[in-house]
Amino acid sequence: MTTPAPPVRALARVASEIVRCRRCPRLVAHRELIARVKRRQFRGETYWGRPLPGFGDPGARLLIVGLAPAAHGGNRTGRMFTGDQSGDWLFRALHEAGFASQARSVSRDDGLVLQDAFITAAARCAPPDNKPTVEELERCRPFLLRERALLGRVRVVVALGRIAFATVLATERAAGRALPRPLPRFAHAAVARLGARTLVASYHPSRQNTQTGKLSRAMLADVFARARAEIEAGTAGRAPGS
Repeated sequence: MTTPAPPVRALARVASEIVRCRRCPRLVAHRELIARVKRRQFRGETYWGRPLPGFGDPGARLLIVGLAPAAHGGNRTGRMFTGDQSGDWLFRALHEAGFASQARSVSRDDGLVLQDAFITAAARCAPPDNKPTVEELERCRPFLLRERALLGRVRVVVALGRIAFATVLATERAAGRALPRPLPRFAHAAVARLGARTLVASYHPSRQNTQTGKLSRAMLADVFARARAEIEAGTAGRAPGS
């Protein structure tokens, strides 16, 4: 039985809806203020200043879920984890594990290609203090549900941070999938089986975690090495779309 072609057009429609979203007044005001005021080093640039859709390989077997765009990273460049230190850490780890064509991402047209991986987030707008509210996360969740439904080949999900981890579980529940009991708890490198898929937790590669030593490059590399091993071994399940 052949695997259906990746739903490129359907993902593009979801992306178009995300970019136009204005459901959360607090987030709209914040992202647009940042785009007007800018950071001094980026004063000559035009900020994206809108919500961010996911991006990557529509046929991906690896799904990466982050927290939200950075105010002067994705909110500036228009692509998840692009143009900030968190992205430098993430793309280096993805490159080493064979999921990215290069180890850095600085702009939407820098030539980066994700291979067998798709990156998305729990919230699509840069939130004040990097803290979206529960209500904002709930309003954003339908977008992740739709992306998740279209990415039918996903076998491993890597959640970057506690909020992303909780969002993945909430998305599974909202999709009508049974969750394991007891409910999986967040811890770096924790692994949970979600039916035909495997959820791997990681600390977020934020400055707060990387500069304090809470997350090392080796720790992050190990997460994606585990994801690669799960995919190659087929232990994350074999039922497309389940």
